[in-house]
Amino acid sequence: MTHTIALVDDDRNILTSVSMALEDEGFHVDTYTDGVQALEGLSLKPADLAVLDIKMPRMDGMELLQKIRDKSSMPVIFLTSKDDEIDEVLGLRLGADDYITKPFSQRLLIERINTILRRTEPAREGDEMNMLKRGDLVMDPIRHKCTWRDKEVILTVTEFLLLQALAKNPGHVKNRDQLIDAAYGENIYVDDRTIDSHIKRVRKKFRGDDKEFDQIETLYGIGYRYRGD
Repeated sequence: MTHTIALVDDDRNILTSVSMALEDEGFHVDTYTDGVQALEGLSLKPADLAVLDIKMPRMDGMELLQKIRDKSSMPVIFLTSKDDEIDEVLGLRLGADDYITKPFSQRLLIERINTILRRTEPAREGDEMNMLKRGDLVMDPIRHKCTWRDKEVILTVTEFLLLQALAKNPGHVKNRDQLIDAAYGENIYVDDRTIDSHIKRVRKKFRGDDKEFDQIETLYGIGYRYRGD
């Protein structure tokens, strides 16, 4: 099955290079240069996933996401400028599935797209063998789904990968460089503050269901660990 990706960015160089990379991976790509054009196009031809730039003329990515969410639960990945943490938080709050900071690795974007699309796939026989279980925490790496005390906690791909890296080795400390490698892959530079922000959001999401959640410990100046008890 060929998935259709809607790519929305006012930078035509990005539209050209990224659409070529996605097509090489077997995706069909519809490109749009602003939010108004994308909204019109998506109403006529829905996509399986959208990649949206936040800052665009006529209608920015935030407004476009709100209008998409009025009608659809289509997965969305934001492209955002470095240090635009407020935009990232607002985007995730509005229902984006993940975000990637410019300049970005096309390989990373493709991996994020494939991971998010796998969430919609039906369960297969034997998938439970891949489950990661740590007490009340259950993580499904195939579809990047997470539950805490039998309630689903909606995590972005990045948040899931960070939590998985910690929960795989409870009681062991992971420094920020190790967590960056786990969530983004090697040879990709991410500021330490980005990891701290992700961990903060993960805690907040779990505490939305369980105010007593304290499984992720901070070791100041060192890193983080998942409680081993």
